[in-house]
Amino acid sequence: MATNDEARQGPLVGLRVLEFAGIGPGPHCAMLLADMGAEVLRIEREGGNGWPNPVADRGRSVLALDIRSEAGRQRCLELADRADVLIEGFRPGVMERLGLGPEVLCARNPRLVYGRMTGWGQTGPLARAAGHDINYIALTGALAAIGGREGTAIPPLNLVGDFGGGSMFLAFGLLAALWERERSGLGQVVDAAIVDGVSSLMSFFAGGSLSLERQHSLLGGAAPYYRCYTCADGREIAVGPLEPQFYRELLERIEAPESLLQGREEPANWEVHGHCLAELFATRTREEWCALLEGSDACFAPVLSLSEAPEHPHMRARGVYREVGGTLQAAPAPCLSRTPGKARPSVRLDGEAWGWEEATARPPG
Repeated sequence: MATNDEARQGPLVGLRVLEFAGIGPGPHCAMLLADMGAEVLRIEREGGNGWPNPVADRGRSVLALDIRSEAGRQRCLELADRADVLIEGFRPGVMERLGLGPEVLCARNPRLVYGRMTGWGQTGPLARAAGHDINYIALTGALAAIGGREGTAIPPLNLVGDFGGGSMFLAFGLLAALWERERSGLGQVVDAAIVDGVSSLMSFFAGGSLSLERQHSLLGGAAPYYRCYTCADGREIAVGPLEPQFYRELLERIEAPESLLQGREEPANWEVHGHCLAELFATRTREEWCALLEGSDACFAPVLSLSEAPEHPHMRARGVYREVGGTLQAAPAPCLSRTPGKARPSVRLDGEAWGWEEATARPPG
């Protein structure tokens, strides 16, 4: 029987996760759990979900089922009876209409932690409306703060919503519920909404004194000492010496005018100071600046493309990228000293029996 148990390792070995295929944050959360040793079984429709991704979809066993059919529904019920965690990312009410909602499954398996991943959440006026990352972060105040000093806001890929406020908070909620289950013996529903997660991420700004106005945003690229610059070869570098002593080191190393230290905190000076630095950084190539600044306290890094990142000496030294199934991809994170995770390719079951249904399977509850 084809399985994905080979060389499974990590702190979550023995945890059984039933994933209903989706896109974005749900699959990423399942990947995180699989990387740490969880046994993840993905249920997907025949032909997949149209968004195949060998990296984000790694570490599972995949079973094609028609969950709208009675036979498919019954198979899902049996698998959920033996699962520790369930992950689904449908609109509110879809799993209930399929007869696979938390009231049904948690009654059959009281220890089940039922994870629900949505953008708007299970409740509220927008709960059943369509949306994507850009819409969710727009509602939280995050998107308004991201962009140039002029023009419209710029979506930061889908890193802030789908993954920062979505999959990471779903994983956190699932593990919190599993920890509580050790005391109560009972599972519960984890309602992970991107609008909730991103709002939590914004706590640093809501509770601090940093301006989110793009003209005055210290961390948004307005300050000349926290932004990117174009080099002589058209490539970019990133500098971020927020502290005066680090900024002084940057200026000394690049032989910039010491006058840039004067009034550095005043937004009124940022445009002139930034123009001066832009002209200076345009005089050398990215590699020349790397040779001069990398490894110093000038808070410097080259702006690398995704294809360049694995080749950087620091990334290679840490083993940040490894080959999995013939594809170079990010290694499991974070690093654990005693029970590190391991990334594995997925295995398609092609209708075979699944190990949870064997005699050794744990009974529900």
